[in-house]
Amino acid sequence: MSRHAATVAAPPARRAGVADGRCAVSRHAAAVALLAAALLPAGCAAPRSGSLGPAPTAPPPVATLSAPAPPSSTAAPPTAGPVRSPTPAATAAAPTRAQTVTVELWYVRDGRLAPTRRTRPATVATSRLALAELAAGPTPAEAATGLTTLLPAGGEVTRIADGVATVAPAPAGGDAPTRRLREAQVVYTLTQFPTVERVRLAVGPPVGRADYADLLPPVVVTGPTIGARVGSPVTVTGTADVFEATVTVRVLDAAGRTVATAFTTATCGTGCRGDFRVTVAYRVQREQPGTIEAYEVSAADGTRRHVVAVPVTLTPVRS
Repeated sequence: MSRHAATVAAPPARRAGVADGRCAVSRHAAAVALLAAALLPAGCAAPRSGSLGPAPTAPPPVATLSAPAPPSSTAAPPTAGPVRSPTPAATAAAPTRAQTVTVELWYVRDGRLAPTRRTRPATVATSRLALAELAAGPTPAEAATGLTTLLPAGGEVTRIADGVATVAPAPAGGDAPTRRLREAQVVYTLTQFPTVERVRLAVGPPVGRADYADLLPPVVVTGPTIGARVGSPVTVTGTADVFEATVTVRVLDAAGRTVATAFTTATCGTGCRGDFRVTVAYRVQREQPGTIEAYEVSAADGTRRHVVAVPVTLTPVRS
């Protein structure tokens, strides 16, 4: 019985061994599962059941998390578009300043005012330059047309405030008409600048152009100036106080022949002064000295009155 009992009891022992084997297999499977989990990429979940399947032929992309890089002034520009080098404002080309300045000078001809212009090296003291050129007098070509100056050297603008320029020492000497013409030269020359509306010449109130308007001739030509080189068509500008505001302009060649004539009307006339501007086309065969005349045609007999002659150089029309 005891041997039979032992024999009978043997199957449970074998079943226990089978169970132990199964446990060993389970432990082995668990170890394989843990090993597979360890080999999985970070962030991937282990398969719920079944085999791991065939090994992948290429490793899946691995997402790398990192803190964003701090902004840097030297960071490369994005490559989505063409890369352009920035142009700092400091390296932009500075605008070139004018190397010359042109000033208007009012001289005297036949007891009346007459303008011309000078182009000189640029300076910040343009009012001082204008008075110095005014005192220096006309060029030989200008003097040949009768221009002169009554202003002595030495006067300077000492102050400009509230549209008033103060000149010291004030021009003095001579008789009353001479002093007045001299003052008019200074006033008309300085009031060309936008910062000057009136001029203080001595003790007393400042004066402006209107105080000397009677010293202008009936016809004043402001352009072209004496000795200018002109082409066709030439634009003639000025002011006039003439009958019915009508101004006639003609162009003469080197022989004194009329090569063009035109007329225009000023913005005011017959007792008031107005501006005029007219364009005249002419034709000459070669470059040569010429003259531009502006005048009033007499309503009584058709003669030319108040003629202003400006010697220039005429150039031919180029086709």
